[in-house]
Amino acid sequence: MTSDFAMAGSVAIIVLAVTYNTGMFGLSRRRHRRAEGRSRPRLYVFILACLNEEKVIAASLERITSLHGDNFVAMVIDDASDDGTARVVRDIGSPKVALYQRKLPNARRGKGAALNAGLRRLRDAKIVRRYDPDDVIVCVVDADGRLDPHILQEVNPHFDDPTTGAVQVGVRMYNRKQGLLARLQDMEFVVYGDIFQSARQHIGSVGMGGNGQFMRLSALDSLPGDPWSDCLTEDLDLGVRLLAQGWRNSHCLTAAVHQQAVLSLGRLLRQRSRWFQGHMQAARLAPLILRKIAPRPAVDLLYHLSSPVLLLLTSLLPLSFLVAFAGTVIASIVSGHVLLSPWWLPWFYLMTFGVASAYTYVYRKREPDLGILRSLLLGHVYVLYGYIWFVSGWWAVGRTVRGRQTWLKTART
Repeated sequence: MTSDFAMAGSVAIIVLAVTYNTGMFGLSRRRHRRAEGRSRPRLYVFILACLNEEKVIAASLERITSLHGDNFVAMVIDDASDDGTARVVRDIGSPKVALYQRKLPNARRGKGAALNAGLRRLRDAKIVRRYDPDDVIVCVVDADGRLDPHILQEVNPHFDDPTTGAVQVGVRMYNRKQGLLARLQDMEFVVYGDIFQSARQHIGSVGMGGNGQFMRLSALDSLPGDPWSDCLTEDLDLGVRLLAQGWRNSHCLTAAVHQQAVLSLGRLLRQRSRWFQGHMQAARLAPLILRKIAPRPAVDLLYHLSSPVLLLLTSLLPLSFLVAFAGTVIASIVSGHVLLSPWWLPWFYLMTFGVASAYTYVYRKREPDLGILRSLLLGHVYVLYGYIWFVSGWWAVGRTVRGRQTWLKTART
């Protein structure tokens, strides 16, 4: 009886996930038409919050200062680094790069605190005061982020719609060829952007990421309190709060920011546990979503916020499947004939790997050189790769139960 109940619950969760993923894939294939508006001269300000980033910051600033266009600047927030980050930034010697150094004890209080401090500093800058806040676009870039050269030309038309408060670009791994783990992380971000974010463009629930998020200064100013929270996933928090203020978030498919994939499984689990814990913290946004956001995007956002619970429940599926399978095998031995239907294998494959073909299709459009067979195999491996969230999720739960809310940043290589 217990095994039957567990199996029924397992099937229900799988059916919900497969139905949602299939629906989002279908919706993502539809073309999205941007609202037309009048293009205006805009100032783009790239903000990079850095703590001990001397290994990667020079390459990121080199890409930013080489962007196509003239009307942009970069501000590096050195959050009391004890390595050579500040020295590397000064050595760039570009008039488009400014350095803001924070000092202890006010520094090192999280990425959100550093970004808020940088934004306060930015509002006082002479170059910003020459523009209407609607025409100042703030872009958060990770210290290892490398922007596509044409990114300004691709993002700018999105802001011609005066209701657009923020634009999120795609994310890629610039070291995706350095092993299977890096390749799977690249596929993860492509799948998320090209399927889920593209579908949310039609729903009105596009989320913000921590890297490559562009926001109007006026949209940030409209938020009550500081724009960035102390949540471990301050980007998710910010995206929901912008929607609640009546702004529209947009997703740009035609440009990306490239970041460094984690090459160690241990570091990857640690990173995803931090994200998972931040996602659990974001559950506090549910009342705001119910009060301020329209029903259609609210339903998707609430489903998105419930994903930690669903993932933890899903992590129990392999165990419940083994219990049910073992029970059937024992019953078959006792009865003297096979009780397991031969149809269970294709059904199991469909429910487990059915989405692999969709992931393969989307990723191969970005990486055509992989070939069909290799892409299809990668799609199946990617489904298994998703199981890392089970380990990360329970790790995050353990930290939450113990009251541990802070994390050390992911080390660069």
